[in-house]
Amino acid sequence: MQTSIIDALRDTEDGREADRILRACTHCGFCTATCPTYQLLGDERDGPRGRIYLIKQVLEGETPTEKTQYHLDRCLTCRACETTCPSGVEYAKLADIGRDLVDRQVERPARERWLRWLLRHVVAYRRRFAVVHALGQIARPFLVGRLAPLRQKLPPRRPRVDWPQASERSRLMLVHDGCVQPVATPNTNAHAARILDQLGIRLVAASGAGCCGALSQHLSHRAEAHDFARANIDAWWPYIEQGAEAIVITASGCGASITEYGYMLRNDPAYAEKAARVSELARDLSDILADEDLSALADIGGGRRVAYHPPCTLQNAPGLHDKIGVILAGAGYKLTHVSNAHLCCGSAGSYSILQPEIANQLRADKLSSLGADNPEVIVTANVGCQLHLEAAAGVPVRHWIELLEPEALKPVRAAAA
Repeated sequence: MQTSIIDALRDTEDGREADRILRACTHCGFCTATCPTYQLLGDERDGPRGRIYLIKQVLEGETPTEKTQYHLDRCLTCRACETTCPSGVEYAKLADIGRDLVDRQVERPARERWLRWLLRHVVAYRRRFAVVHALGQIARPFLVGRLAPLRQKLPPRRPRVDWPQASERSRLMLVHDGCVQPVATPNTNAHAARILDQLGIRLVAASGAGCCGALSQHLSHRAEAHDFARANIDAWWPYIEQGAEAIVITASGCGASITEYGYMLRNDPAYAEKAARVSELARDLSDILADEDLSALADIGGGRRVAYHPPCTLQNAPGLHDKIGVILAGAGYKLTHVSNAHLCCGSAGSYSILQPEIANQLRADKLSSLGADNPEVIVTANVGCQLHLEAAAGVPVRHWIELLEPEALKPVRAAAA
């Protein structure tokens, strides 16, 4: 694609990067076939090809409008389009640049500004989010009538599972704790630590590590996202120097961000090398377990029917690898057929909060596919997907690692009975 980026942007970092990405695009339209919002809405401006054109116009000097912002906002950043692009267009990187440019020129309504501020300054901070979560649990019984829909947004209170006793193992791995997951689904990393402990691996959640930065990145605050990345690198680096084998990712949305740290901080002389190393070490939990001897888990599933929802970030982010289906099948679970498994569930980080109508439509379609073959439980690999699906599913929704421990199966059996 030919470009004519305005002088004010041409020689900037964003301008050069956008020009590189745009020149790879041939406007063939193959991307629209896998775009959830285009499939749902049928508007060219709500598909990758149309959004690329909108961003190109802004880069070439056309003044963006609320309509421009509106259609860019409706992108899930699921990156499904990248998997079908024959030219290798890095759409997600271009979308971040484009949204940032538009948001600098188009002021949002006060309500939108306030909501986005809350997401960045409350949800992205574990302790602040924990306070809000606790207050929500207190308020839950009073959310009736017109307030009843808010109950769906509140993750249920979950009994805690203990981490294994600290032991000195010859093998050390880090785990990314994040911001929402330790509060909303606190057992995910605990189950991961218990399984890995049985395999002779000590899993450590480094103090000082926090949000991966994805929220800020996709809400047009990329400098803030880079600060989160630097803080995590600083927290993890002493363990990396001690020989940590991997940074284990149990929330694929975070993983998609962490595997991009090398790219994000490529021009930071103090962090570029460390960031690249962190990105190399980041691996999905299933990718870790697939390399281990799991024969002790061979009969744990007992033929129970499980519907697996692969998060977009695990399917489409180039730095992650999905081995979950193979592991669950090897553990004795019966994976049910799920049609259109590649389509987004509508969670997409903050998307389900900022674009609830589209998110709920996508969720309804996804739950219909997941439930078509009568599973006992739905599993996924990302906390956002888990909470979003759980709010409307008729069967339990779990992180898949929970199904590898007998204790975790008891509530599933009770719910299915």
